[in-house]
Amino acid sequence: MPTISTRVPEDLEAELEEYLESERLDQSTAVRKLLAEGLDEWRRERAVDRFADGEVSLTRAADPAGLSVWEFARLVEESDRAWVSDDHLEADLDDL
Repeated sequence: MPTISTRVPEDLEAELEEYLESERLDQSTAVRKLLAEGLDEWRRERAVDRFADGEVSLTRAADPAGLSVWEFARLVEESDRAWVSDDHLEADLDDL
């Protein structure tokens, strides 16, 4: 497994220490967990953006987001960018 090191501001380090205590994790495990959660969130946001911009259909955006189509539809609805266009509808119907 590769190693990544980084410098963090003192306030972020203090918050990380609080997280370590709260979750009862060692620093490496906690950083890996937070990084994975952050990347999951980034993939979902990117998928919503690509869907909302008309780059991909709902069904094609759900996969890289790591969600089912129904879970992704809820995520889009919650994002305040929910909309349906003729292009998306046709592409989704073709995918089914």
